[in-house]
This record gives sequence, structure tokens and C-alpha cells, in this order.
Amino acid sequence: MNAPNNALLARQQLYRDMDPLNLTPLWEVLHALVPPQPASPCVPALWKYGQVRPFLMRAGQAITAEEAVRRVLILENPKLRGQSAVTQSLYAGLQLILPGEVAPSHRHTQSALRFIVEGSGAYTAVDGERTAMRPGDFIITPSWTFHDHGSEADGPVVWLDGLDIPMIRFFDAGFAQNGTARAQEVTRTEGTSFARYGHNMAPVRHDPPFGGKTSPLFSYPYERSREALQQLERLAPIDPWDGVKLRYLNPLTGGSPMPTMATFMQKLPAGFAGKGWRQTDGAVYSVVEGEAVVHAESPRGETWRFEVAARDHFVIPSWHTARLESAAGCVLFSFSDRPVHQALGIHQEERLS
Repeated sequence: MNAPNNALLARQQLYRDMDPLNLTPLWEVLHALVPPQPASPCVPALWKYGQVRPFLMRAGQAITAEEAVRRVLILENPKLRGQSAVTQSLYAGLQLILPGEVAPSHRHTQSALRFIVEGSGAYTAVDGERTAMRPGDFIITPSWTFHDHGSEADGPVVWLDGLDIPMIRFFDAGFAQNGTARAQEVTRTEGTSFARYGHNMAPVRHDPPFGGKTSPLFSYPYERSREALQQLERLAPIDPWDGVKLRYLNPLTGGSPMPTMATFMQKLPAGFAGKGWRQTDGAVYSVVEGEAVVHAESPRGETWRFEVAARDHFVIPSWHTARLESAAGCVLFSFSDRPVHQALGIHQEERLS
């Protein structure tokens, strides 16, 4: 009995003696550092739009878009409160702009996406070109590009912001710069970027904008995305896990529109009862149309069931099993950090039977 006790005491003394040198033993933490399967601290969560919207409107009364710079309510994962994160690598929030307001011009190293949830008549300006914002549209703000938002609408306009803020924070690479004007000068006619890159063609002689890392298209209209989903629902087999699911592309590379975030649109046909899947990239969803039931299970066996409808938002963290059902049909937009997983060669996915 003495030998094991002596060894334990010797170890404890070793730890105390080397602690001032900022040393710690790997063998005490190895299983936590390299677990048998992903063990995200995040949990699935749902934000019902009917519950969130009143707080957005109250925020509109409490602070102007110019004062706030960006009037946003952050969707925080319940297990990451205070960290401004919906997963450990992604940020999500709902932004409100009111008639006549301008959210002032700035730029930052973080890449951003906007997915329009409510209202028409607002616009986003990116690097000298404006695009109208309509429900279901997916709009990109590339890293380190000046951008501002304004509204010529009669009522409120709300969109989902998705950014790689936690990821950039991990790399200690966050920078921001305010514009010199409240709104940037418009130097290109709306639709110019789509005319150049949105028809399976590109200018013969050109330097790819945004360093070639981000799609030269910064606005993807919902009417085109929805038309593609409807056509495939009629003409192609329905995937047992996803229904009909498409990923948005950078037309110059065929890869994701942004280097750190992938974006998707999917349609669950009426009567869809999907099979379960899990993946290492955590994903944030915005319900565009219809209703669905979301089933989720953690690697530890905890379960969740969400009933979701149009404009609701939910998150499925890394390696949580998810399954979707829809009696009447549903359209979902989602984004994840998949491009980073794929670039590092660590992406894993299981489609369960």
C-alpha cells in the first residue's frame, strides 16, 4: 500500500514544484484534449420569432441604428452565455433597421452574411454597390470590405447576421475600421456584380474581387434559390436525410461563398420524415417558409424536440444527431463552419439509417 501512496505523493509534489514554470502534465488532461468523439459544450437551442420580435422592436425605441452602429440582438447558445457565440466558432444575431435609418459604414476582418427575415425596402452597400434586401435573400459582406445598411422601407426590416467572430477571435486576428462617411459612396449600379458573375460566366479579363477568397456575387436572391428547389422536388429523387438541399457557390471556384462559412438552402416536401445525421460542423438554421419538427440528441443522450415555423431560428451543435420532419412542407436556410473543417481535413459526417 505504501508504494502507490508514495508514488501519488511524488506526483503531487512534482506538479506543485513545476507549476511556477507554467508546466502541467499531459497525462492528467489527455482524455479531455483528445476525446473518443467530439464533445461540444454547446446545446441545441431554439429562438421563436414571435418571442424575439417584441424585444427587437423595443430595441428600436431604445437606441438608434447610428448610435448602436449595428442594432442587433445576439443569439447566444445557452451554454456560452456572455461569449457572443451561437457555437464555439460562429456568431448569430438578429438585426433591425427602421425607416430612414442608416447603419454606418465600417469594415472588419470578420466575414459576414445577411439572411433577410422580415420586410423589404432596405439595402446593403458593399464596396460601392448596393443591393436590395428582400425576405429569403442571402447577402455577403466579405472580409475587410466597407459596408453599410439603410432603409427606404415603410416598416421594420430584420435580418439574420452570421459571422465568424469567435473563430477570428481564436486566431487573435480581429480588426475593424470605421468609414469616413455615414454611408459609402455608390460607385456601381445595382446588379453589376450579378451581371458579371451570376449567369455561369465571368469577365474575360479581370482580377477576382475580394482577393478571390469570397464570392464575387454578394447577393443571392431567394426567388432563384426557391425555383431551383421546387424544380428538383418535382424532377429528382428526394434525399432521405435532407429532402432537397443545395449549397451556395462561389461561381469562380465552385467552393463555398466565404472562406469560413458555408451556406445552404433546403426544402422538406410535405409529409417528409427524415433520417438522422450528425456532422462535426455546427449549423445555424433560419426557417424561411412552412413548419417542421426538429429532433436533436447529444452524444451524451440528452434529447430536444423543437416545433419550428417561419422566421424561427435554431442551432444544431457539432456531433449532435438531428432529424427533420414536416407535415406540410418547409424551407430552411442554414450556415456552418464547414469550409474550415474541410480545409483542415477534419470534417466528419454520419448519415444514420
